[in-house]
Amino acid sequence: MLKFLFMMLFMIPLCFKKNSFWLNQCMYFIMSFMFMMMGSFNYLWMNISYFFGSDLLSFGLILLSFWICSLMIMASESINKKKFFYNFFLFLLLMLLLFLYCTFSSMNLFMFYFFFECSLIPTLILIMGWGYQPERLQAGIYLLFYTLFASLPMMISIFYYYNNYMTLDFFFFNNLYYFNIYMYICMIFAFLVKMPMYMVHLWLPKAHVEAPVSGSMILAGIMLKLGGYGLLRVLSMFILIGMSMSFLFISISLVGGMLVSLICLRQTDLKLLIAYSSVAHMGMVLGGIMTFNYWGFCGSYMMMIAHGLCSSGLFCLANISYERMNSRSMFMNKGLMNLMPSMTLWWFLLSSSNMAAPPSMNLMGEISLLNSLISWSWVSVFILMFLSFFSAVYTLYLYSYSQHGKLYSGKFSCSSGYVREYMLLFLHWFPLNLLIVKSNFFMLWI
Repeated sequence: MLKFLFMMLFMIPLCFKKNSFWLNQCMYFIMSFMFMMMGSFNYLWMNISYFFGSDLLSFGLILLSFWICSLMIMASESINKKKFFYNFFLFLLLMLLLFLYCTFSSMNLFMFYFFFECSLIPTLILIMGWGYQPERLQAGIYLLFYTLFASLPMMISIFYYYNNYMTLDFFFFNNLYYFNIYMYICMIFAFLVKMPMYMVHLWLPKAHVEAPVSGSMILAGIMLKLGGYGLLRVLSMFILIGMSMSFLFISISLVGGMLVSLICLRQTDLKLLIAYSSVAHMGMVLGGIMTFNYWGFCGSYMMMIAHGLCSSGLFCLANISYERMNSRSMFMNKGLMNLMPSMTLWWFLLSSSNMAAPPSMNLMGEISLLNSLISWSWVSVFILMFLSFFSAVYTLYLYSYSQHGKLYSGKFSCSSGYVREYMLLFLHWFPLNLLIVKSNFFMLWI
């Protein structure tokens, strides 16, 4: 695992080289394909070096990090074109990827916590430096304080745990059973905010709306997955207390998911709608994790990967419209089928994946999560019914409202999509629908 760490460290001078924007992107793709070839179907830790290693769970998420970061450079071409501090931008992305890579490949709980917090800083600078409106400062403060407020208790509980057991290695977590409710709440609260669970989700829509396209992609694609990944790692210590407390978190996340779906139905901002839909999807993921059964764990892992690709692709689409129309409002972005007919296909493909249509991985993840939640309690059928229905409704609303209807009269000229943009969307959609062929990969990791 250290070879990738060194590769990223040695790429730092490349960020500050003149006209090296696309060279950087090629390096990211090379890294992702190199890492892809290292995968194995072994559920144990492999490629161990110092406290770094990867099992199937972290393998998928590291690969997703590489992939999304390479696509972020592809989406941020306007930063290169306007020469808008693009060297510093590339450096930030590299640091962000480095921290994410270290987070997912740490086998030690404290190192995981350390890198988990480090990944916040480049994201914050990304939102504050390249964001759109002056409110981006407020959005950055929201992001920072929500995350920090929740993660300080976690640090104290990690120290307490180490003091008692003299180890923080993930490998030994399965043999311990904790009954301390304060320890349980302190340990998982940071992850619940990062997911984000309903009621602590207010930082997410703000951060998404103010972030540049690359910031939105990394937030939706990877940052929300840090919470799910942390829960899947840590909850093995709290199985007994977790099962007695899980009804609380499952009910909050499912009812919250339904309420957020209703909020989606009255959004007029493209980015806000996609951001709120992320909260609804991650609510289901959290519900699946908290059921503590095999279907739930595997389904949540699958849904996290699928949501990372799908949501990131939708943010790219929203940005493509924004670059043409200079507005994210749905009233301005009507009738885009007249302007960019071939882009409508990509809107359709990614929207259909978002509402879990076959053959996307979202469908498989959702089926697994439905199975796990209904086996936990049949009463959850009623909320899940609404949740699935509304997810289709707001996605249809997003698609039909932006593609059909009369064209906004103030728009005089508009270029159709570039090859770069079609390539970008293809690289989001293709793995999303191809991975279902290799779905046993997601069902083996436990």
